[in-house]
Amino acid sequence: MENRDLVIIGGGPAGYTCAIRASQLGRKVTLIEKERLGGVCLNWGCIPTKSLLHHAKFVSEIQKAGALGVTISGYEINFEQIMLNSRSVANKLEQGVKYLMKKNNVEVIEGYARFENEGTIIVDSPGNKLSIKFNQLVLAIGASPKALPFVDVDGEVIHNYRTILLNKKLPSDLVVIGAGPIGLEFSYFFNSLGSRVTLIEVLDRIAPTEDLEVSKFLAKNFEENGINILTSAKVQNITKSSTGICVEVLTHENKPQKINADMVLLAVGVQPNTENIELEKVGILTSRGFISVNEKYQTTNPNVFAIGDCIGGVLLAHKASHEALILAEYLGNGHLTRLDREKIPSCIYTEPQVASIGLTEEQAKAKGYDIMVYRLPFSAVGKAVATFQTEGFCKVIVDSKYHEILGVHMIGPEVTELITSVSLAKTHEAVAESVLDTVFPHPTLSEAFLEAVAGAISRPINS
Repeated sequence: MENRDLVIIGGGPAGYTCAIRASQLGRKVTLIEKERLGGVCLNWGCIPTKSLLHHAKFVSEIQKAGALGVTISGYEINFEQIMLNSRSVANKLEQGVKYLMKKNNVEVIEGYARFENEGTIIVDSPGNKLSIKFNQLVLAIGASPKALPFVDVDGEVIHNYRTILLNKKLPSDLVVIGAGPIGLEFSYFFNSLGSRVTLIEVLDRIAPTEDLEVSKFLAKNFEENGINILTSAKVQNITKSSTGICVEVLTHENKPQKINADMVLLAVGVQPNTENIELEKVGILTSRGFISVNEKYQTTNPNVFAIGDCIGGVLLAHKASHEALILAEYLGNGHLTRLDREKIPSCIYTEPQVASIGLTEEQAKAKGYDIMVYRLPFSAVGKAVATFQTEGFCKVIVDSKYHEILGVHMIGPEVTELITSVSLAKTHEAVAESVLDTVFPHPTLSEAFLEAVAGAISRPINS
């Protein structure tokens, strides 16, 4: 039996961030990770996919270069090299996390952890089994891809977001099932490289958690670029044959349809990694598989805490990292803050990009707010016009009584970067006049936010 002070299970954004900050605050931290430091985000999600999307954008810009007076001919796409570049990025950053663990004196144990009793875990390490007694423990065990009950992922022609990152063949025809951020980003990526893409969503629109106008705009853009979209469509079956894949779909008109392809990507969401850790042994309750916690991220076992995707809510890496910082501060010095759901930005890295924070127009009305709404097209922004990036808009929702900024929803160039200034304003509960009192550099794309806020309170200058 070995004794440890603070044990963290899971080395993703939640786990390794909590480990670093807790160690900085004087705790003796042991981090247990069963696979690769950095978790899904660094190794199989956020980071490697952004590498792929960068390649896709580069190809798109080559294809549009003629309109800018630049003729490029004879280029070829080396798909295998693109995928290797993506893996190289993930490997490099994993090494960076390993360095941070050493720098911050965090003990790292490779292995799979499970509870033995209320104060002890068993860690199955390569060639070894450890029994560790802890003072406090943090579960940062994340989530994994959901599957469909009638098909198995084989990593060859039927993929999830993990296996497709190891794929070496560019499909001619790809079916993507699920139109959330993962499905949207991979649809854009493969479409940009020349695949014929069919995107299937069971709900009535793609990007269903985004503002309705943003969702419609993105769908129109996707369709104009050749992506076939089926919404309110339910996948009934997927079968393999010698010639490829057949996806059977029930359309919104309750009509059966068969779609032939040579590859399928399942992007139907994720499920928490709460199986096989034996939570029941220590009295930890779950809801729909997600771990139940209080405002202190404390589970129903007072010495066990949980953060990140495994507790549900917004399943985003930056939300998980921020929860990690909140919990580390509490475990280190007793200081507790609260994370407001409406102050967590959301990003989709397609082209055009999508970024949002706060309430949608529909949500604001449902909450009873009297609102003022303004939509500024990027065609009204000087930098966007100068760089031929006028597609999209910035939509601002303001409370008419106090001019509080309730929500901002953008679709257009580099909006995943622009949303940071909006997030800062939301965090500090800025009113519209606070934004207008801020000097924005010119010419920049960020002026879209400034002008949209001005428009919302009837003070537009350039629109």
